[in-house]
Amino acid sequence: MPVTDVTTDPEALTMTLTAEFAASPQRLWEAFTDPRQLERFWGPPGYPATFTEFELAPGGRARYHMTSPRGEQYHGVWEFLVIDGPRSFTVLDSFSDAEGRVLSEMPTSRVVFEFEETASGARLTNTTSFDSAEALEQVVAMGAVEGSTMALDQLDRVLEGLRAYAGGNGTQTEILDDTHVRITRLIDGPIDLVWRAHHEPELMKKWLLGPDGWRLAVCEVDSTVGGRYQHVWEPVGDTEGERFGFDGETLLIDAPRRVVTTEHMTGTDFPSTLNDLNLYEEDGATLITLLIEYPDSQTRDMVLATGMTDGMEASYARMESVLAAV
Repeated sequence: MPVTDVTTDPEALTMTLTAEFAASPQRLWEAFTDPRQLERFWGPPGYPATFTEFELAPGGRARYHMTSPRGEQYHGVWEFLVIDGPRSFTVLDSFSDAEGRVLSEMPTSRVVFEFEETASGARLTNTTSFDSAEALEQVVAMGAVEGSTMALDQLDRVLEGLRAYAGGNGTQTEILDDTHVRITRLIDGPIDLVWRAHHEPELMKKWLLGPDGWRLAVCEVDSTVGGRYQHVWEPVGDTEGERFGFDGETLLIDAPRRVVTTEHMTGTDFPSTLNDLNLYEEDGATLITLLIEYPDSQTRDMVLATGMTDGMEASYARMESVLAAV
């Protein structure tokens, strides 16, 4: 993980984050000052950032919002104070409303981003200064340490490029905490086709099969917010197993980049999961990132023990073949 240390100092009224990357300071500078790259990692998993304004100049502003899996938006604004590229820049970081007006009742902090060359690449030092101990405590209590760590741990995929980061690795499963699992798979194909493969029943029935010997017998899709879906699988030929399925509701959709759904095993009293699917295309390849939220660690472990990762890899490999023929 890139983040090596996060410390808070109640006397100095600071929070300092340090991270190491196998990239040059210039490359880090580019990632932090290009809004299209920045929004790929600035929000923690489940809360991707969208930058709607970015004026990289003293006195300029950047506006952004983070969108939760259930569609809530949390807004922020930077005021650029000092620009010293590619070594550092300094901002005033404030909470804001949807129009970019600073919320006076919330803390405003001064943040310095510093990029330093090391023997293995570059070091990021992010120092946030607060006006009071109460402001520091409030931001820490809101999850700033955990959120910043998880956000910056996503930066490697931006710095390396998708094919170098994920190409040839197959389906990767990461346990993020007690209730969240992140699954990634690079698909050799454009984002529009990968999106269609997740929403068009005629395509889904060709790849969303899991291990050999099963078929997607029922595939009902309603890709609108509030719409319901149902998938039912059944064995074919001599394959052993019982028919089963999942159903759920679409909570958020931002085609062709993001869709959030619930998922419930049909006919059972098992609790639902929350599935947050994100797609990003680079150089003709699309990275699938699926963030799954489980109700508890026991449910998480039970599902992972079923061989879910292997089944998903079989399906994703099949998807690549299907999309190549579209």
